Amino acid sequence: MLDKLLSKVRSVLYGFSCIAMMVMLITIFSQVVTRYGFGYTPEWSEELARYLFVYVVFLGSALIMGESGHLAVEFLPTRYKGTAFGRFLALLSLFCGYLFVLILLVQGAKMTQVMTFQESPGLGISMSFVYVVIPVSAVLMMLYLLRDTMRIFKGQPLAHQEIHD
Repeated sequence: MLDKLLSKVRSVLYGFSCIAMMVMLITIFSQVVTRYGFGYTPEWSEELARYLFVYVVFLGSALIMGESGHLAVEFLPTRYKGTAFGRFLALLSLFCGYLFVLILLVQGAKMTQVMTFQESPGLGISMSFVYVVIPVSAVLMMLYLLRDTMRIFKGQPLAHQEIHD
């Protein structure tokens, strides 16, 4: 059930990331054209590009985590694959991931709450809309970590192990 949910989440994240990057590139291109062609740049355009970039980075991080595309040193896990020590290493790695994501979730939620009253100057939106992507991406990353933890306890290979096998 979790795998089906995460498959749908992956599709949404991928689609959103592609659209956000396309809008960001169009916005930046328009900035260059209006700046050099007309001597004018709309004040909201730089903000929009920056905030889209923040969303792409955080949601893309969740997407990459779901596909085990992040950087990892695989020497020990590969050497001890299928052993009790290898399983321990995998669980230790996941524990560190849970710790990091929990910090991201708590601090991101605090930042979102604090920024509720601040408004962006160019777009005129609440800054909490910008910061909310931090706890949202943390929840998504937590779901991927949960999936990997369940796979370890079921004796199934993790996503990155399926790719390398």
